[in-house]
Amino acid sequence: MEEHALFLKFWDKEEPTTGKVLSRIPEGDYKPDPKSRTAREIAWLLVTEQRVLVEGLEASRMEWIEVPAPATMKEVLEQYQRSHPDLTHRLHGLPKAKWEASVPFFWKGQEVMRERGVAHAWGFFFDFIHHRGQVTTYLRAMGSTVPQIYGPSADEPM
Repeated sequence: MEEHALFLKFWDKEEPTTGKVLSRIPEGDYKPDPKSRTAREIAWLLVTEQRVLVEGLEASRMEWIEVPAPATMKEVLEQYQRSHPDLTHRLHGLPKAKWEASVPFFWKGQEVMRERGVAHAWGFFFDFIHHRGQVTTYLRAMGSTVPQIYGPSADEPM
């Protein structure tokens, strides 16, 4: 299996779980520590990372620009539900050359790294899964429940 095909397989496999996790985040500005992001801000980071990845692979140039999170979790979830199917379709449609191309990544106008497109994709994916897991640690403290992710949770036994 080609590297980008393996990536797409995992991208598709993880979406239902991500949707469940995001749907469990209640409204509010909970964060466990003053230095932490709120659950809504982390959820918005997930939405933003997907967009930056896809647009960056399409353009063969990535740039991270902070975009403030919407005011409500409802808006974040709606944006995720609206954008994810289109972004997934666009990823599946990328030609192999885009996955193999050397893609610079910019932050605050400076190139901070340059990787093959597929390497960026995996890096974004791992960061995405990390932040999704971070949100799950907030859920119970926010009065919500943790869905099954890679097996049962205390809130959803098999």
